[in-house]
Amino acid sequence: MMRKVKALHQGDTVGLIAPSSPAPLEDLEKAVAAVTELGFNVKVGASCYESYGYMAGPEEIRARDIHAMFGDPKINGIFCVRGGNGAIRLPRLINMKLIYKNPKVFLGYSDITILHLMFNLHGQFCTFHGPMPSTDMIKDLFPGYEKDHLLRAICDDEPIGELRPYDGALPMQTLVEGTAEGEIIGGNLSLVCALMGTLWEIDTKDRILILEDIDEPVYKIDRMLSQLLLAGKLEAASGIVLGQFTNITHKDPSRTFALEKVFEDVVAKAGRPTLINGYFGHGEKKVTIPLGVRAVIDGSNSTFIIIESGVVK
Repeated sequence: MMRKVKALHQGDTVGLIAPSSPAPLEDLEKAVAAVTELGFNVKVGASCYESYGYMAGPEEIRARDIHAMFGDPKINGIFCVRGGNGAIRLPRLINMKLIYKNPKVFLGYSDITILHLMFNLHGQFCTFHGPMPSTDMIKDLFPGYEKDHLLRAICDDEPIGELRPYDGALPMQTLVEGTAEGEIIGGNLSLVCALMGTLWEIDTKDRILILEDIDEPVYKIDRMLSQLLLAGKLEAASGIVLGQFTNITHKDPSRTFALEKVFEDVVAKAGRPTLINGYFGHGEKKVTIPLGVRAVIDGSNSTFIIIESGVVK
């Protein structure tokens, strides 16, 4: 059974790390201010000041920063400053015994999916798929919907309940009818697929699989979803929720599919209760989803209901 982590409280200390790409220093300063405004003290990790090509320093520095934050009893939670690229280099270097013994709030999305899967499946504790300091919290749009969902997820031991749309969002729709219940797992489609065939491959059995992505052409999304179908990952899931697929491109606009058609042709073949238009991913606004907690899909009402909290007081 997945372990819950200690809820964050006002005045707790949050460590900022950069496991993937670096944030510009001016954005890092704003990110520190944004997290402080949420009511937390901040400790900035060494990786946040590093740059190595498209990554925030060599993987040894980024892994060492993760170990330092999890191993420090004065750090109550860990926020990834941004996603980007490079987390795929970390699994071989992560000391999972250290991580397992020191579960705490861990927040991020996108490239951070690599670490979510590691910590959920091998660390056996809940993590949080949600907005990050330098890419989301510094925006004027952050107060309100995103902030409220974030603080409820990481500070409140009551379940989030039914996910509601933000103003202007498309409502969730049912792709495959039915009801499903299970622990939530998943994240960014590209990174889920990147770990296939490795020791850290996703386990979807009896779980609710959530997927989202950005900047991918339709044919690649088709390919990746088909890979999960061929690997039995879609059929093994109790249900599926497809979130925000943003900045989607078409290699040849005259010969392509609408993304919804790909979902119908590929995902629906698994026959699992499935919703589309979930409010998580790279969209303008996003909810924070506790990964590892139980949730329910109700296809008849097109609802996704989180029935368990990821934290304890």
